[in-house]
Amino acid sequence: MKQRKQRTAPEGIVLNKYLAHAGIDSRRKTVELIKDEMIRINGKIVTDPAHRVMPKDHVKVGNKLVSAEARTYILLNKPIGFVTTVSDDKGRPTVMSLLPRTIKARLYPVGRLDRDTTGLLLMTNDGEMTQRLAHPRFEVQKVYRVLLDKPLEHAHLEEIKAGVRLSDGRVYVDRVAPMSGTRAKAVIVTLHSGRYRVVRRLFEHFGYEVKALDRFKFADLTQDDLSVGMWRHLTPHEVAQFTGAKHTACCVAEVPSKAQELAA
Repeated sequence: MKQRKQRTAPEGIVLNKYLAHAGIDSRRKTVELIKDEMIRINGKIVTDPAHRVMPKDHVKVGNKLVSAEARTYILLNKPIGFVTTVSDDKGRPTVMSLLPRTIKARLYPVGRLDRDTTGLLLMTNDGEMTQRLAHPRFEVQKVYRVLLDKPLEHAHLEEIKAGVRLSDGRVYVDRVAPMSGTRAKAVIVTLHSGRYRVVRRLFEHFGYEVKALDRFKFADLTQDDLSVGMWRHLTPHEVAQFTGAKHTACCVAEVPSKAQELAA
């Protein structure tokens, strides 16, 4: 009986996947860079997204040498006063400064929290996951505590439940309810929308000033054991929920996953 030859896994990593793991962008976006002749491997332009990158290859995007890093996923409980960008041309402190220098991965925030908003923020170098979470069809549920300058009127509460038309379209919430014992000044809002400053604009539409805003739940992630100004790596199980990956041990390799106090 003729024995079937065992197939060996191909060497290297597909170019667009390599670039996504290097934190350049999603696989779909890196295909555009490749076809635009922006990628050089060992000094030669490569236009095939399926080209396999070998371990000793030198890959450049434009004039910048890149390498595929181990994917890293961090959950940060953002304090007030930090902007959600990698750098800031106005010199304001960014969320990147809240992480220790021992983390060498080039991380990017997933979505945004404005400077005066506290709460959960994902940071990763997985460009593909970032694009997926940013897409409206993924529908990540977010839950906020909102402190208003005055009690929320019942009529406004009902209007918010029905949907409110803002300048960039109608906004629907999953749930909105005053917190008990707060005389309706503190409100819990649950929604899927990722529009910029959408919670603040929702209440400002009715003439309220948002005195404090905290995102205390992001999908199934919570602030449990994660005080303001603390961070931790996602567990492999948590990563799998966002990426669909079956094996995610690479994601927690650099720093212990236990939540750590940030250095002063």
